[in-house]
Amino acid sequence: MPIFRILIAVSLPFIIGGFIAYLLHPVVEKLHSQGLHRGLSIFIIYLIFFGGTGYAIYKGVPAIIGQIRELSESAPAVAEQYREWFSSMHKQTVSWPFGLHQRLEEGIIFLEQKLDSLFDMVMDGIMGMLDFVLLIALIPFVAFYFLKDIDGIKRMVWYFTPKKWRHNGVSFLKDVDNSLGSYIRGQFIVCAAIGGLSSVIFWFIGMKYPLLFGVIIGITNIIPYFGPIFGALPAMLIAATTSMKMVATVAVIVFGLQFLEGNVLSPLIVGKSLAMHPLVIMAALLLGGEIGGIPGLIVAVPVLAVLKVAVIHAKEHFAKSRTIGMPDSERK
Repeated sequence: MPIFRILIAVSLPFIIGGFIAYLLHPVVEKLHSQGLHRGLSIFIIYLIFFGGTGYAIYKGVPAIIGQIRELSESAPAVAEQYREWFSSMHKQTVSWPFGLHQRLEEGIIFLEQKLDSLFDMVMDGIMGMLDFVLLIALIPFVAFYFLKDIDGIKRMVWYFTPKKWRHNGVSFLKDVDNSLGSYIRGQFIVCAAIGGLSSVIFWFIGMKYPLLFGVIIGITNIIPYFGPIFGALPAMLIAATTSMKMVATVAVIVFGLQFLEGNVLSPLIVGKSLAMHPLVIMAALLLGGEIGGIPGLIVAVPVLAVLKVAVIHAKEHFAKSRTIGMPDSERK
């Protein structure tokens, strides 16, 4: 195993545990400020967060694994059905102009070649997540110690930070937390709500693999604007094997959920914490996707938020430096 993969595998519980501690820390501090002992505050939050998450995993993971197994077993039949559609499409376009027909034929051949590998890649990726079960089991313990010893961690970071950077560093981190913290916490709540609603509605209309597709939609929803499209594609592909009515129904459901998110959930839960124009966010997503693929899309907006705060602080720093170097008569 390459050393890079080992480092990622070892650091993953600490990264995720630290991230969960970051999400839960404001709630712990709120309870602690009300007079509760810090340990008791952490215990209550742990009971709610990890208890709820653990119960959802206990009930949901076996169902998801069962649906993954069913999808894996039916994948060859689904692929064959799509091949028949491509073949029928090819026959119906024989009378088209030669150049257009040739390009369509090349596209159909390409899709047929990629179809099996696409299904295999998706299934391998989903099943590969199960390899991290042992590492994931460490996450609650890591998050607990982060929450318990947060003051000691802050003191250690403060001690190792050069004195000349301490004041500006604290101000910078506070602004990053104000901009990014509420966005991330709110976005996770919205994603969980959209994923849960998707699963329930898909189950209600008789869609195949409702829990699996609901989870996919919830996870991909963390990517603004483009995420819902990525999340809806697998559901649409399977819905097409049932009927075009099911495709239309799934499309309406996804559109309705995105309308609910954009006009109700996000403004209510996330608010305008980023205060950035949608075109700027889209540009960041395109750049992130080009550089890092799907992980790049996920981290693009948080990185953009940090860069925005960094630019604001840099401008303020240079403005102060310039003012300090000016004669008193030139200062405004």
